Amino acid sequence: MTSGNEPLGTLLADKQTELEAELAGLESASEPTEVSGSIAFGKRVGDGTSIAVERLSQVAAHDRLQQTLADVRRARAKLDQQTYGFCDRCYEPIPAARLEALPWAVRCVTCAALD
Repeated sequence: MTSGNEPLGTLLADKQTELEAELAGLESASEPTEVSGSIAFGKRVGDGTSIAVERLSQVAAHDRLQQTLADVRRARAKLDQQTYGFCDRCYEPIPAARLEALPWAVRCVTCAALD
């Protein structure tokens, strides 16, 4: 990394650490715990539904964090490869405003919308 990229490299490293901590917390919070009794879907559907909705929300949050973490890691690699700021798909420059708003962006807006 060149000295001009050090603040960006530090920002990305800090973001990676933050995301890894969030994932670890989410994963430990979602581990099954011993519940006395069982969920009786026939008696109180609301309880089972709220548990299912909560679990789906946790899975979605986990998936979003995993994707962001992958992008942060890729952005850090691109800094080292001196390809930071260029789209991974079309290889065009990523607009500065996008990189300012989302420093770990690895695709331009057009290519990101295709995902």
